[in-house]
Amino acid sequence: MVTVKRALVSCFEKVGLAEFARGLTGLGVELIASKGTAEFLKGQRIAVRDVEAFAGATEQLSGRIKTLHPRIFAGILAKRDDSAHREAVGEAGWLDLVVVTLYPFEEVSVRDGVTLQETLESIDIGGVALMRAAAKNFNHVAVVSSPEQYPQVLEALARHGGSLPEPMARRLAAMALEKTSRYDQRISAFLVGGAQARAAPGDEPSGGPLPEQLGIVARKAQALRYGENPHQQAAWYVPAGGPSAPAALRQLHGKPVSYNNLLDLDGAIRCLLDFDGPTCVIVKHASPCAVASASTIAEAYARAYAADSESAFGGIVGFNRPLDEATASRMASVFWEVIVAPVISAEARAVLAQKPSVRLVCVEPGGGAEALEWRHALGGWLVQTPDVSDAASWAGCRIVTTRSPTPEEEADLRFAWRAAKHVRSNAIVLAKDQVTVGIGQGQPSRVRAVRLALELAGASARGAALASDGFFPFPDSIELAAQAGVRAIIQPGGSIKDADVIGAADRAGLSMLVTGRRHFRH
Repeated sequence: MVTVKRALVSCFEKVGLAEFARGLTGLGVELIASKGTAEFLKGQRIAVRDVEAFAGATEQLSGRIKTLHPRIFAGILAKRDDSAHREAVGEAGWLDLVVVTLYPFEEVSVRDGVTLQETLESIDIGGVALMRAAAKNFNHVAVVSSPEQYPQVLEALARHGGSLPEPMARRLAAMALEKTSRYDQRISAFLVGGAQARAAPGDEPSGGPLPEQLGIVARKAQALRYGENPHQQAAWYVPAGGPSAPAALRQLHGKPVSYNNLLDLDGAIRCLLDFDGPTCVIVKHASPCAVASASTIAEAYARAYAADSESAFGGIVGFNRPLDEATASRMASVFWEVIVAPVISAEARAVLAQKPSVRLVCVEPGGGAEALEWRHALGGWLVQTPDVSDAASWAGCRIVTTRSPTPEEEADLRFAWRAAKHVRSNAIVLAKDQVTVGIGQGQPSRVRAVRLALELAGASARGAALASDGFFPFPDSIELAAQAGVRAIIQPGGSIKDADVIGAADRAGLSMLVTGRRHFRH
């Protein structure tokens, strides 16, 4: 048990503090407080002793140094069961409870117009040190690091006669260290980002645009029934300190989303972000089985569904425009796991909610984007910047064949290239009139992926455009595509057989664009 007779209070955030402090004094706990906190508590008519009087030292450097004093840290770090510590500090110097809320660095750092110096001044030094010291000595000192903990601490102290059970003190210590860890990570990320933004070419820190050290602190947002398979346990975690689930995602209807649903949603949202016009994507196993753009969402849906209705069954369908009643009525006869759009109208929701199993989810544009991508591998982490599509990447395309693509073919090449970025490697996408007509993916051989895409397309391959996420190692894929009636091809290039590949396209009268950029998605 941690017996609490004296508490040190140093809080930037004052929410709930007066009630907590009154509760502590009501239990006979003496309060020691830093200057600003002491003034607040005195204003609430709560008895408190200034930290200056307790430590025998005044604040220094215009308040930069308030609690950083040997007497304060001795009172926190002293072991009550160590005779030397007892003699050095004495019971009059013990601090049994440390209550800290930190300066709001993150909130300050993102304010409009904030200066670098203002941001640096919002870095808490003393509060972090107090929390770490108390956490280290949790067998003798408890640490409270959030207003959310006030009620449970008061209740436990009252129930145990002014003491806290050791398991609770240990849990509070862990939560305090989690908070200081997150705090330091945010400061580090801010400084690294600012350094990169101002660095001249060649002056980047070692390691290029990725920092030398990275950390993730996440908390459970939602327990999931199971993982990819029923025998696997799973949960959905979000960055600690954030909302209970990503703010961009809002579920309107249906059972809670599952592990596989979330993976599919991520794939759908990322794909939709690459298309400007009204677009529909149908996803199975985290990869598109059909993508279509049109003048309206209803038409885009109809074309995407017709492109591969067999694979669509039980999939996830996503839109980059609000979902209306007319489109919802077309969808009602098909079994969908999840339907996602930026907005789902009340009328559309009423139509689709008649199917109790379907999950209706709204995601704001950009809800699937992130600064870095993480994947667990070999007991560690692979981290990369996202595969971003932009105008510059298309500007690097070269026509390498005798025949140039027609305007219609070029439009389909652009469409197919965007879609191929989201298909599992080896990825082959056939597109015609802004709709995928055949997709080959996840094959160990590129020519096999071409065969699969052509087989799915059937007669629709005639006149289609073909996109490949990687280069063609041999001319065989070009020859197969030409035999099926494909008229235009876009691919990264870079094979030692490029001349043979381009020669095969010229002999077949195809147009070919080389991007110089690949889009592998493993």
